Amino acid sequence: MNPEDIVQRQLDAYNRHDLQAFVATYAEDAELYRVPATTPALTGRQQLGDFYRDSRFNLPKLHAELVHRIVLGDKVIDHERITGLRDGVVEAVAAYVVRDGLIRSAWMFAPE
Repeated sequence: MNPEDIVQRQLDAYNRHDLQAFVATYAEDAELYRVPATTPALTGRQQLGDFYRDSRFNLPKLHAELVHRIVLGDKVIDHERITGLRDGVVEAVAAYVVRDGLIRSAWMFAPE
């Protein structure tokens, strides 16, 4: 499966609030960064799963709309509009590195 397909599978699971399918797209030792931080906010599938279970998938109206996607080799960059996270729409960019069929690292960019 190519990197774009893996990221799309991850986005689809996110929108279904399917935690098991969502974390299955990430490597066991995946790292998630919230830019501008230089150290990971979340490390590993377990931490990722705990966070999304407790802080995202518990929000019934949470949904990410894909606005634009760029694919460059093993990197996939998505511009998303997220609703249901808080009042209004949150514009965000996520940059993923996909290797061996799994997301190895992700960088999340938000305007605030």
